[in-house]
Amino acid sequence: MNFLITFLALCIALLSGTSVVAAAPFGKIETLPLSERWFGIYLNGERVGFYRQHIEKHEDGYRIEGNGSVRMKVMNFSKEASMREIYVVSKGLALKTFDVEQTVNGAASHVSGRTSGTTLHLKNEANGKTNDKTLKYKGEVYPGPMLNYFPLFRSLNPGSLYKIQMFDPEELKIKDIQITVLGESKTSEGKNALKLRNNLYPFVTNDIWIDEGGNTLEESVREGLVITRAERPEALGHFISNWALAKKDLIFDFSLVRITPPIKNIQKLAGLSIEVSNWNDAVPLFQEGGQRATKVGDGRVLFKTGTLAPPSPVLLEGSVSEGFLKPADKIESDAPEIIATAQMLTEKIPRDVDRAKALAAWTAEWLNDTIADGGSAVESFKLKSGNCQTHARLYTALARAAGIPTRFVSGLVYLEGKGFLYHSWAESYLGNRWVSVDPTYNQLPADPTHLKLLEGHLPEDVAPVIAIIGRIKMMVLDTAYQ
Repeated sequence: MNFLITFLALCIALLSGTSVVAAAPFGKIETLPLSERWFGIYLNGERVGFYRQHIEKHEDGYRIEGNGSVRMKVMNFSKEASMREIYVVSKGLALKTFDVEQTVNGAASHVSGRTSGTTLHLKNEANGKTNDKTLKYKGEVYPGPMLNYFPLFRSLNPGSLYKIQMFDPEELKIKDIQITVLGESKTSEGKNALKLRNNLYPFVTNDIWIDEGGNTLEESVREGLVITRAERPEALGHFISNWALAKKDLIFDFSLVRITPPIKNIQKLAGLSIEVSNWNDAVPLFQEGGQRATKVGDGRVLFKTGTLAPPSPVLLEGSVSEGFLKPADKIESDAPEIIATAQMLTEKIPRDVDRAKALAAWTAEWLNDTIADGGSAVESFKLKSGNCQTHARLYTALARAAGIPTRFVSGLVYLEGKGFLYHSWAESYLGNRWVSVDPTYNQLPADPTHLKLLEGHLPEDVAPVIAIIGRIKMMVLDTAYQ
């Protein structure tokens, strides 16, 4: 794992500790654990980031992909970083090829390369410049994510000591690392594990706990100051989905879905057909709000929107749940200020669609767009600022107060020149159909790049996005213009 190696080292070196060695060895493993695993990163008990790692077989070895983001502040020293990394290693875990993109305090870089004999060839792209470089080493060199696995392929007797060379993609150096097998121990949560220690970070200990299958359970720097802990995806779902929907810089690169070819002239786009691969069936497929979503193969889903989608079904009035007119947590459609504002904006407008347009336009103008969530509808009404989630909550509350059934939805929307990002908007029941309304961008209907993935504003409603975030790929099949 060893996520954001240099960053953590810099933070921890500003502070400045050993543990009891147990006696029972674990058995060696013959192959890397092939799986996808998620980790939460904590500083003094507060979650400050996450990391996802996926390991699979690749030719005569393994392919390791990792993505993550972290924000830390220690003694007035702060740093924010995000990373995408791909390594291909041999059966013995030695580095073969690598491709690492990272953004540290807003500065982006991309380093890629391969090993040949005892030479590492790399290309570094940063600050608009590209540099080629070679690094010499003796024997084998290993990527950071292999440090925890290296001893597991060898002797695990307590006291076993290994000295290896590791490539650091941030400093563009090959470092000498020492790994010690301490023996059987327990994690901070009381799980039996094999405990390792390395000198990855200067001046302080870096302890690692591994289960019998070779999976990292926990990593602790400076006796628990910084802990990286394996977690179920569901446990991280709310945390990551909130970061993604807020479009925070730390998760921007992780959640951004780049596409080919890019979509141009969004203002005149009338319809879109797009294929999404690496889909996970934990995320439902919605058919209303101007879109159709259909499975077209293993892990592939076809989205059609706007004029390229079949017409949305006409619904009977009684089939619309009264729940979409009621107040809810953070959507206080019964609050006096919400009711008064809705009446003031719509009392002279007869048609629901025109009333909804007035409410969306007012919301877009009333709220200053920020990264931070402005809170509930009432809180944001008073604060006058918030992100896309805030806009969707306030509009939903106003629309319900005006008697227009409305629901909070989330999904993907295209950012011209970049790709698709996670976003929240609303759907209102207009003309016997659900119509997408984006009160952040003042769109009714919302443009065809809005791909609805989730319904609901509660943490458990948005958490399923963890099943696809950072994994899906998208390809434009067709576009239609006005």
